[in-house]
Amino acid sequence: MKWLFRTFFKTLRLVLGPILLLRERLTAPEGVKRAPDAQKEVDRQCRDLALYQFKTCPFCIKVRQEMRRLSLPIELRDAQHDATHRAALTQGGGKPAVPCLWIRDERGNGRWMYESGDIVAYLRARFP
Repeated sequence: MKWLFRTFFKTLRLVLGPILLLRERLTAPEGVKRAPDAQKEVDRQCRDLALYQFKTCPFCIKVRQEMRRLSLPIELRDAQHDATHRAALTQGGGKPAVPCLWIRDERGNGRWMYESGDIVAYLRARFP
């Protein structure tokens, strides 16, 4: 019975994955236009951020869409297919759940933020 559930959900992901990615591409929002100096500062701040994500996760897509809307070049780390990123996520954040935003503070300490709604709210507040 367990193999049946596993096969069902694997097939569901294979069918829905490309549809979700196509929808993401077709509904990509227009990015915020900033002055060159302001965008340069945003780019610098984004070097201290990384998003651990799965390509076809709907919650990850939600965060990536907000990143596009805010014109944020945050590094994307594939925790689904890259064992190194998955291990870092599990070890640092405590669980292999995505999306997860890694935030490095001024002292170089890392903080892990889970939940797409929390991540979107954080990005909107930090990069208005």
